Amino acid sequence: MDERLSRTLELVSSFYDQRKVGLDIGSLGFRRSTDLKTLLACLAVLEQEGLMGPDSMFLDMGCGDGRVNVLVSYLVKVSVGIEVDEWTLEEYVPLKKELEHLLGEHDLYLPPANIHLFHGDATCGKIYEEMQESVGVGLEDFDFFYTYLIMHEEFSRIVQEKAKPGAIFMVYGVDKVLPSYQGLELLKEMSPLGGILALYEKKIKPQPVGRTGTARAM
Repeated sequence: MDERLSRTLELVSSFYDQRKVGLDIGSLGFRRSTDLKTLLACLAVLEQEGLMGPDSMFLDMGCGDGRVNVLVSYLVKVSVGIEVDEWTLEEYVPLKKELEHLLGEHDLYLPPANIHLFHGDATCGKIYEEMQESVGVGLEDFDFFYTYLIMHEEFSRIVQEKAKPGAIFMVYGVDKVLPSYQGLELLKEMSPLGGILALYEKKIKPQPVGRTGTARAM
């Protein structure tokens, strides 16, 4: 990572972290924001381990105002987000414009044109049809799925059923006790990154075994 990109990501993190929202806000009675400075340190580990790179496809399944998508967009090929609350998603554009002005003042990189945000329910198949038509990617194309802990169980089932083997499910907001999910394997040596991000890999289905006990040739 070059120095200019490093400074860009630090400014992006600082910009959004100063604009956090906390408890008792929003129509659902709560709304929480990812700490981007903490997440940035976690992303650096994923890069160093060769798990995340310029060909990676990233999906935030509850993107809020799109802050995580903006941060991750610098590191991946495609950064997609889905948000069910339209009033929250509407904050994306004005915040991004303010950020771009600040980045310009410091001669830093503007967010790439690989960010695609959608208003809809990430537990409903219809939104993925819209995503496929608009961006040309389906659930089976993503390498990373991201969520805040609030909706982790519902989203884990989608990852288990639709994601490709080897895809990584990222759950932000965990503590000492890490949840478990059917069909997803906790990356124990890396979780929880930053003390708050748990990583799960979709298991590769075993090949059918013949009578001799060896895998059948494909």
